[in-house]
Amino acid sequence: MRGIAVDLAHALREIVVPRLGAEDGRAHARESAGGDVTFAIDAEAEAFLEGWVAANAPQVAFYSEDRGLVHPGGGVGGGEFVLIVDPIDGTRPALAGLEAACTSVALAPLRDGEPTMGDVTEGAVVEIKSGEWFAAERGAGCRASRPLALSSNTDLERLFWVYGFTRRPARPVVEVIGELIDRSSLGGGVFDLGSATFDLTRILTGQLDAYVEPGARMVAEVPGMYEAFARVGGGSVVNNSPYDLAAAALCLEEGGAVITDAAGGALAPYRLLGSGPQYHISCVAASSSALHGMLLDSVERGMERLRALDIVAPPQP
Repeated sequence: MRGIAVDLAHALREIVVPRLGAEDGRAHARESAGGDVTFAIDAEAEAFLEGWVAANAPQVAFYSEDRGLVHPGGGVGGGEFVLIVDPIDGTRPALAGLEAACTSVALAPLRDGEPTMGDVTEGAVVEIKSGEWFAAERGAGCRASRPLALSSNTDLERLFWVYGFTRRPARPVVEVIGELIDRSSLGGGVFDLGSATFDLTRILTGQLDAYVEPGARMVAEVPGMYEAFARVGGGSVVNNSPYDLAAAALCLEEGGAVITDAAGGALAPYRLLGSGPQYHISCVAASSSALHGMLLDSVERGMERLRALDIVAPPQP
């Protein structure tokens, strides 16, 4: 199985790259298993994924955003390993022809019990537009097409960081991360780039210091947040699922960065094969443990502010 995640990630990139920015790729094909919109460009990548696995790794199961868990031969069981695949992480940037879109593939043993994030043995992320790549094996480090260069910054006033708003309610999210937005908006930089894998791997390159995404923790801990997220998500609660983070998280761990959930808990116990709210994972990632601790403290203050507020949903048209 060694190298299969890298091979598949590059193969998916070759299929998707000619379609970057294509207007007809924006057509809505259907709703994915995770509740997000499956655009035409997603459906094309998913169709290629199924054919590639059948031809190149017929004994391996795969899990994707659109299909859920698919066992070898389309059966109801079997397979010693499972590929966790997001064929296009950052579909919206890809549709706009922007750089912030990646293919993401992780590999884990398919045990009798349900595998977890800690079981991931291999991960690969390939930038669709540029072809730049990151690949990690557990215990063997992270390799990349460019030098790894983590930032040494620990000054929140100079923080360059990223968060995500896609299908998340803006007012509650800003209440949690607003302190960081305000502190960094002059002397640093804050971005929403539309792809968790692209966001996270920017920490490895030193382009960004951190990634902060508290959505799943907000839903789990604050009354009314499930309903607020579902309102923005068209009835579905959409936050980072394991397929969004599995490959990139291993790359960060093996590349020397720090990544946990938004309460500081390890990602290893989170279940790997699912897309619903019970599988969602909040995330705080940083270039160093010192910066990571400062970010967690800020998120904690933001969560306390959110709990103290009565944020009323705006009237619907």
